[in-house]
Amino acid sequence: MKLSKLLTNIPHPEISDIIEISSVCYDSRKAQKDSLFVCIKGYATDGHKYIESAVKNGAVAVVVEDDCDTFGAIKIKVSDSRKALAEIGARFYNNPADSLKIIGVTGTNGKTTTTTLIKHLLEYDGKKVGLIGTNGNMIGDRFLPTERTTPESLELHELFAQMADEGIEYVVMEVSSHSLYLKRVHGITFEAAVFTNLTQDHLDFHETMENYKNAKKILFKNCKNAVVNVDDSAGAEIAEENKCFTYSIDAPSDLKAENIKISPRGVIFDAKTQSDTISARFSTPGRFSVYNALASLGAAHVLGISAKKATDALLLAKGVSGRCETLFTNTDYTVIIDYAHTPDGLQNILSTAREFAKARIITLFGCGGDRDNTKRPIMGEIAGKLSDFLIVTSDNPRTENPLAIIKEIEPGVIKSGCDYKIVENRREAIFYGLSIAQKDDILILAGKGHETYQILGTEKIHFDEREVINEILNEKEN
Repeated sequence: MKLSKLLTNIPHPEISDIIEISSVCYDSRKAQKDSLFVCIKGYATDGHKYIESAVKNGAVAVVVEDDCDTFGAIKIKVSDSRKALAEIGARFYNNPADSLKIIGVTGTNGKTTTTTLIKHLLEYDGKKVGLIGTNGNMIGDRFLPTERTTPESLELHELFAQMADEGIEYVVMEVSSHSLYLKRVHGITFEAAVFTNLTQDHLDFHETMENYKNAKKILFKNCKNAVVNVDDSAGAEIAEENKCFTYSIDAPSDLKAENIKISPRGVIFDAKTQSDTISARFSTPGRFSVYNALASLGAAHVLGISAKKATDALLLAKGVSGRCETLFTNTDYTVIIDYAHTPDGLQNILSTAREFAKARIITLFGCGGDRDNTKRPIMGEIAGKLSDFLIVTSDNPRTENPLAIIKEIEPGVIKSGCDYKIVENRREAIFYGLSIAQKDDILILAGKGHETYQILGTEKIHFDEREVINEILNEKEN
């Protein structure tokens, strides 16, 4: 594609129309003959440091924010290179988002389940749907692995292009606060935007809850329809500032859940609007599952799917991997895996288990390293108050000392008064949990969910809790 076309609406020096760009990159190692290299300032490094490397690899033009040497390549100076990358990426892939109806879901908890449910409801209505999110990306039924909840803008438009080429009509995607703040979704007009909730998370990045909330709000300035949980104070604020279709359990709203019944088999409730009431059922238990179901039903409504068809689809929907996932262990106790890694997420899964527990709740959990450390004692206290016994262990310690993380969790546990044991090694912690579980107990493994790895230092080590549990139980039998 011609460089001049890629730079449409981006101020740039006079450029010959004969200059062709073969590829766009922001990683100098991916630069090749006739590339355009975009310098991005990231967490750990700055793309401006790698201009010479990119040019040596073949880059003929460089987008920069700083005054710097571009080693003979054409210099395009911009005020915001992340914004420029999003615009250039869209043009390089021929603006694929324009041919797709994109639904964005944001919030601290519930994004993965809600996006999966919306995809299911749209497919039940006969649509061809793509999915982008934490558990991976999907084009119809085809799964594509991912490393980010929301891809960088360049990869995002490449994925959109692939989806459009394969006949996808709708794309349902998780939109993280990072992606909003870092302009990964800049320039995209969403057919619908859904807000689930806002609780403490990512303060290592956003620093304050106000900053975190404001990042989430960006999505609702770029959508045709908004679906918002007004039981959440941040959601109520979004609804005050934007025209929204609202949902709730407690507050007045356009769509409200009433007569809620929760069992180990799931939730049943009446979905009530101003004009109608219809019974709804979803196979994952818990009050949080009611909210996820309401969010998906709200999205279905603004997308033109009838309430009857949406609730019929919801009845057939399966649970999401790693979200209140009950494992079949052939034991007289229950083992549940859940992704809960925030105070609110942990409270949700433990409160849900408390609703149907016949005996003890044993909770195994830790906190991630190199992330918001202020939530560690909070999670310790929540886990202790809602459990009968705790096993405090490692999650993804990353570059932090695992025991140091545990020591920051411990004050909250002590405050709760709950009995606990520290087992730093997560595999050994799971072995211990399985060894002490008795008839009718519920053993909850929180924090990993769908993840099949642990991050130790800067390395990802294969670690699938389902495999670990099966191995341990098989060893016990033999």
